[in-house]
Amino acid sequence: MGNQNPLLDAYKNAKYQVTGHGKRDVSVLLDSLSIQTGQEESDMYGSGHIIDSFQEKMAAYLGKESAVFFPSGTMAQQIAMRIWCDEKGIRKVAYHPLCHLEIHEEDGLKELHHIEPVLLADANEIIKLHNVVNMKEDISCLLLELPQREIGGQLPTFEELQVISDYCREKGIRLHLDGARLLEILPFYKKTAAEVCALFDSVYVSFYKGIGGVAGAVLAGPKDFTETSKVWKRRHGGDLISLYPYILSADFYFDQRVGKMEEYYEGAKELATLYNECEGVRTLPITPVSNMFHVHVQAPKDEVERIFADTYGESGVGLTGHLRENGENSCFFEVSIGDNYSTVPKSNLKQTFTLLNKKLKTRTLV
Repeated sequence: MGNQNPLLDAYKNAKYQVTGHGKRDVSVLLDSLSIQTGQEESDMYGSGHIIDSFQEKMAAYLGKESAVFFPSGTMAQQIAMRIWCDEKGIRKVAYHPLCHLEIHEEDGLKELHHIEPVLLADANEIIKLHNVVNMKEDISCLLLELPQREIGGQLPTFEELQVISDYCREKGIRLHLDGARLLEILPFYKKTAAEVCALFDSVYVSFYKGIGGVAGAVLAGPKDFTETSKVWKRRHGGDLISLYPYILSADFYFDQRVGKMEEYYEGAKELATLYNECEGVRTLPITPVSNMFHVHVQAPKDEVERIFADTYGESGVGLTGHLRENGENSCFFEVSIGDNYSTVPKSNLKQTFTLLNKKLKTRTLV
């Protein structure tokens, strides 16, 4: 049987898919295992050469004293907030209203750690210095997500980050980076990961988003911070007997893709230009600042689904498999550029957008 989503079926059946790195199936793990000799011993309960060497590699890359591998970013970030709150004795942290901790974790921070969030900035805007300065509450930590995914992957300027960092250090507020997509923003900032992370006391990085590994994350910061995080990792059940399938795939795809982030970024800007030339379509941001952005279409979701599916069938190029409503006569979707984009012939891509624009224009004339 199908998946009861005709648009997703049409996307999967298209000869080319524009977004991502390809199917998330067992081949993601098999490819990373193919270069292994099978002689190295497994990690066990958070220790061993496999996990130690990867943690050291990531600490050096991020410019931090130490790093710890976690099975999930959700676990890593809640633990980071707990450590900083315990340090200062204030159970309040500040972050954006659409932060992952606020909208995707079933109130884990509140229920598990009894930490109260202070929501900064309007939901549709990024956090800026004046939001931080004008806070009424005392907090232990400020969390910044770069890029801010739920509003199209928007970013503050590096200069804005610098002044926020300086202010937090002056006031004794810990600054934590939700860097799930840290690698993807480096081309825009024209900075190294270490240069960005130097502004923050702690940082989390994901290995299944832009990197495309199976799962997993690292939490990096000062040695005493990461040693404490290991205790909390054990308390959370994060010390599985072995994490090597996640670590090996993370390491393999990190090496494969860390040098491609500029290519993905340029692809995102090119694709956004094509979308913005279509009737009733606008991207957020208009010019992407990473490999991801949102596409908003001024038409009902069910109608756009039919138009997109028909376009895929004619052109053989799939643009997205999922749309979300954004009001009665509007919908949107997220785009994330990876290895797939370079496999789509430019002539096919141009034909796809010519067809799409024609169908959207025809719709407005009916």
